[in-house]
Formats: sequence, C-alpha cells, structure tokens
Amino acid sequence: MRKFNKVLVANRGEIAVRIIRTLKDMGIKSVAIFSDVDRESLHTRIADESICIGPRNAKESYLNKVQILNAAIVTGADAIHPGFGFLSENSSFAKMCEIYNIKFIGPTSKVMEKMGNKDISKKIMKEAGIPVVPGSDGVVDSLEAAKVEARNIGYPVIIKARSGGGGKGMRVVKDEGDFNLSFQSAKKEAENAFGDGGLYIEKYIESPRHIEVQILADELGNVVHLSGRDCTIQMNHQKVIEEAPPTAISQALLEELYDISIRAAKAVGYTNAGTIEYLVSSDGKIYFMEMNTRIQVEHPVTEMITGIDIVKEQINIASGNKLEFTQEDIKIKGHSLECRINAYDSENGFLPSSGVIEALNLPGGYGVRIDSSIYQGYNVLPFYDSMLAKIISFGKDREDSINIMLRALDEFVIEGVKTNINFNKKILTDKNFLSNDFSTNFLSDDRIESIIGGGVD
Repeated sequence: MRKFNKVLVANRGEIAVRIIRTLKDMGIKSVAIFSDVDRESLHTRIADESICIGPRNAKESYLNKVQILNAAIVTGADAIHPGFGFLSENSSFAKMCEIYNIKFIGPTSKVMEKMGNKDISKKIMKEAGIPVVPGSDGVVDSLEAAKVEARNIGYPVIIKARSGGGGKGMRVVKDEGDFNLSFQSAKKEAENAFGDGGLYIEKYIESPRHIEVQILADELGNVVHLSGRDCTIQMNHQKVIEEAPPTAISQALLEELYDISIRAAKAVGYTNAGTIEYLVSSDGKIYFMEMNTRIQVEHPVTEMITGIDIVKEQINIASGNKLEFTQEDIKIKGHSLECRINAYDSENGFLPSSGVIEALNLPGGYGVRIDSSIYQGYNVLPFYDSMLAKIISFGKDREDSINIMLRALDEFVIEGVKTNINFNKKILTDKNFLSNDFSTNFLSDDRIESIIGGGVD
C-alpha cells in the first residue's frame, strides 16, 4: 500500500480539471502538462505545478510518451493519471510507467493490452462464452484483407480502430464501393488520435441500444459494478447525450449485463475503473463490443446516481487500498443525464468553431453539475477535441432529470463561439426521446436535418 504525494495529470481540458480537483480533495499535489498553445488553460492554473511538454501538435505533446515521463520525473510525480483519450489506453505507455516505477492510475499494461485492444478482448470474451459482434479475428493487415473480411461478414459492416475510443477511427460501410475511402480515412484518423492505425471489421448491428456497465476492481480481487449507462444517442459514433441508469431495457437484462461484466473483469484480473460496452438488439440479444480501460467521458452520471467519486476510487485502488464498499452497499438513487457542449455550429453542418469566449454564464441550481475548463476570455483552440463542457442533471426520475437539464441549457450562455446548446434542447424535446423509444440511428443524417429544422415527429 502506498500514498501518492504528487500525481501528474497526462491530459488537458475538462477531464484534467476534474482530476486535479479530486487530487486537491484528497490532499495530493498535482502536476499539469500543457502544449505551448495551452499555457493559459484552466487546468494549468489550478494545478500545484505545470510544465510544457511540446508544441500544439498532439503527437509531439499529449501523445509524446517520453516527454510526459520526463515531466513526471523532473517534477517528482510518483503517479500518472491519464484521463481519457490521448495515452489513456496505450499499453506501451503504461509499461513505460511501470519500468520507471511511476504508478499508472489504471489497469496493468498486460491487462490493458488484452482488454484495451478490441480485437484481443473480443477473443477473450468469446472464450468466456460471452456473445460478441461477428467480425474479423483480430486486426486486418491490409486493405485487400479487410475487403475480403467485409465480404465474408456481409454488408453493412463497421470499421473500428483497435485502440482508443470516442468514435475516432470508426466508419460504417454499406457496400464495397465505399470501402476503400472509409478504410484509409479510419486508419489515418486512428493514427492521429491514438498513435495506432490498427483496424478490424465487424458486422454493423442495425438499430440497437448502446448500453455500458461501469465497474471498479481493486488489486485484491474485489469487483463491483456501479450500474449501467444508456449511451444510445450518438452522432457519427460520438456520444451526444448519456443517462443512468438505463430505463429502456428490463431489469433482468441489466442484471445479466452486470453479471457478464463482473465475470469478464475477474477473468482477466482487471484492476481500477473500467467500462464494458454492449449493443442490445431490439429483440433483447446482447453483443459485447469492447472494454474501455480508463475513465469515461460520461462517468459523472454514474457518480450522481451512486454518490461515488470514481476518480477518487481510481486513485485509492492504484494506492493498493481495498474497495471500501461491497456490491450490497451500492444504492442507485434517481436518474441522471449528461449533455456534451461542443464548439461547433449545429445550424451549419456542425462546422467547428474557435475563438475567444466573450461572455459566459454557467447554469446552476438544484440538480445541476458542470464539468468544464472554460472561462470568460478563454481562447477555444482548433487543434483538439471540440468539447467545451458537460452539463449533468440529477432528478428523482427520468422526466425530472430531463426538465432540470432543459432549465440548465436555457441558462447556459456562451458568446464568441458557436455551440450545440440549442441542438441538445431540440433532442431533449423530441417525442421519441421523451418516450425513450429510439436506437443508435436516432441521429441519422435525415433526422438531424429534421431536428435542426424543428420538424421532428
């Protein structure tokens, strides 16, 4: 068992701010890293120390393993929290941390290599008797091999990056005529986002729900789940609105997902926080998709319904502590929603927007939480992810949570850049969303146009 004196946060934006705040709550010193254009970002201002690790290009800064490790060594950090994205699921980076005796706050590099790489994790799940989406046996080595796999699987298929998440390196292909361009663009996007261009092919399951299960596992073999999340509302494979607990599928099916998830985690000796993602078809069939071996963007909705600080638990687990609660201790209360506020013009083809935030009003009141790194005068940069903030609402049930979220969105004012605030409001007032009757194709191209135009039936 160890107590961390100083933790380097190997990320930027709202998740870096989120982690630094918990470190402060725990009395642990924090180190922020930043690229040359991120010098005035909020995470650098609230950390105890900050250090520049390279230029604006993510490959030379936030994906630069050597520079980040050097920063940890120079500042005397004894642990690294990777957040999400960037190097958070990079097993070779976790291995480097182990070599230099700097604790990586996440699973071990060996487990990450198994479960963080989607092709390997699928094989493990198959061997454990857990149903998986039909697809290639591992990464496809070439465009021609990928096309052969797609023909064998049968169109439509989805091309997926082996590493990372957040919808990066994913393309749905409906017929072979679109395959070449989709494959090359997915490969390039995956290389830029994760430093790994490995791709595999899966059958595209049409019109499912996207359900995920949050787990925590200590280093003593104890594993619990923190209920599930419904992440079905997506656009271009990027989650838009998430909620917890899932209410559109039966409790019996949820219990089955919980059982599968805990068995899977124990089977690979998983430790720390992790999320196992599933597709649930309209006829109630479960398909394992992948495991995210890191904190998730949408973790706050789980925190709201459980009262558990997941980042704090990550740090406690990495310190060698036993989980302070059992499955029976975890009580689910109420309902929570999360809306991602992005810097893009949802009224004009979702074109990215950048510039200085000239005016800002953050919502508040009962049942509202804001996770963000923006402030008035902050310069929104075009080089990184477009997410500016996450609004999280909490109410006694789904209807109450939706009403609180709508109130919060009404109060949220950002001037100087375009955002998707109004787009989120239109989704939340759509009758299919309100009746909980939708699938992952809810935001198909034609429906997006209808939602933007206010003509959704």
